[in-house]
Amino acid sequence: MELLDDIKAAREVVQALLKAKKTFRMYPETNPMYAKTIEDTHAKFRNFFDYRDELTFKIKQNELFCDSEQIYYNPEKEDNIALFFFKDALREITFKKGFSVKELEDFLKILTVDYDREVLDDDVVTLLWERDFQNVKYVVDEAFLTEDEDYESEAVREVKDKASDGDELTKAYEDSFTEEGVKDISIVPLTDKDLHAVVKEIEKDAQDKTGKLVAIIFEMLYQAENKSEYEDAAHFLNSIIEFSIRHGDLDTALKILRKAREVSGIPLIADEAKKSLNMVFSFLGYDAAIKLIGELLDSGVEINEKVWDEYVAFLDKNAIEPFITILGELKSIPARKNVINALISLGRKDIQALAKGLYDSRWYVVRNIIYILGKVGDKAAADYLLKTVNHSDIRVRKEGIKALGELGVPGVFPALRECFNDPEVQIRTAAARALGNIRSTTAKSIILQRMTDAAFVKTEFSEKKEFYEVLSKWKDNDVVEFLMKTLRKKAFFKRALNDENRACAAYCLGLMGNKDALPLLHKAKESKNKLLREYVYSAIKRIDYGR
Repeated sequence: MELLDDIKAAREVVQALLKAKKTFRMYPETNPMYAKTIEDTHAKFRNFFDYRDELTFKIKQNELFCDSEQIYYNPEKEDNIALFFFKDALREITFKKGFSVKELEDFLKILTVDYDREVLDDDVVTLLWERDFQNVKYVVDEAFLTEDEDYESEAVREVKDKASDGDELTKAYEDSFTEEGVKDISIVPLTDKDLHAVVKEIEKDAQDKTGKLVAIIFEMLYQAENKSEYEDAAHFLNSIIEFSIRHGDLDTALKILRKAREVSGIPLIADEAKKSLNMVFSFLGYDAAIKLIGELLDSGVEINEKVWDEYVAFLDKNAIEPFITILGELKSIPARKNVINALISLGRKDIQALAKGLYDSRWYVVRNIIYILGKVGDKAAADYLLKTVNHSDIRVRKEGIKALGELGVPGVFPALRECFNDPEVQIRTAAARALGNIRSTTAKSIILQRMTDAAFVKTEFSEKKEFYEVLSKWKDNDVVEFLMKTLRKKAFFKRALNDENRACAAYCLGLMGNKDALPLLHKAKESKNKLLREYVYSAIKRIDYGR
């Protein structure tokens, strides 16, 4: 690995730490952005560790070095990660290849020690020592601690002074609510104090102020000058969407999403702005965001169908897996219906992701996924559905067979034919109905083969009737000929079973409305078999009166 690649990977780690530092201050642990930040930051570390086993930062007051190359420089005291370490006498910090996600989370919590706290109980070195990281080593300048004991308090005081000057955004934000409109908003650098203040303002009076806040944030997006500022705006929009969902207000969330889509479509908008707005759309599909949606749906709040459909249209395929998860947890039927409709829409974007739900341990989730795959109508779903006909739960097998019949692709015929050997009558008749839905010549041939098999005559009358009813879907000559032959058939042995077949044939001819069968039906109505007579009379009546 060349030196230039080393430096690039190290710089990416530093930038990820800076971004994580800001995100950890903005969002609680329950927010999906919190988890995503840990994941993204750890990915940067893994990327570096693919090539080297240790990453060492040498620390100066305003600079970080990897080997002899400067990878970070910030002459300001605000958000200066080098100064953050340097002020507490850290001169070198090393991360080993085994650096885990849990260790990273704990390290990021230390990294977000707030400059604005009135009482700073522990310095960074103490916090690192208390955590006792297995994969983090550091070097401390003890002479510095003894020679310049006032340096930390001076640095912290200077940062506080600078932060207090940054309250302009908070003041501008508060003043905006006393004006009739938002005009010529002055954009100033965000401090952590500003971020917290704005979030609190949302929670105080969301109904009255959210609209104006959204306008301010989009203005921030227009005025942003670097990647960090674009991402700040996107994070704020995510927070408002989350707040709106939590309070059952999908309308506000939709307004933000519509505006984000509109801005993304502006030709002159910066690429970084578009990337940040894509973060807003991706946020909708995170586990925590979908869980909030599930809680909203299960709360009993009535959601307009058009509003729900529009919201789902903004979701991407990353929402499929979280939706499958909550599908098995929802308590109310309307909530499950909404999620099923959402998965039908999203499944068209990624049939493979949707099909993963077939491996869920909960039979009712699997059955719902089968239903959804059938409604998606993608022929590729047949390959996944074929496996469900062997599921241990009969309800799942029935749903799988039904879905295969709705798809009707040639590859399903062997599996449906095999279902005729299933010990459960419900599965055998479900396979027959599925073939009837396909209505192809091959499907008809499979049905007739089953009905002419010697063992078929011994099946229960109700099952026979189901097969004959399916056969009525084909009104061609070979089917009529088969039915006429069955109705004429006489038997000396097993006469009762044969008469059952004749009764079923009469029933089928009646369903088909075949008038050519009337002479034969009138002849059969003189039979001594009560069951046959009843079905013959019913068939004649249906043909004569068309009902």
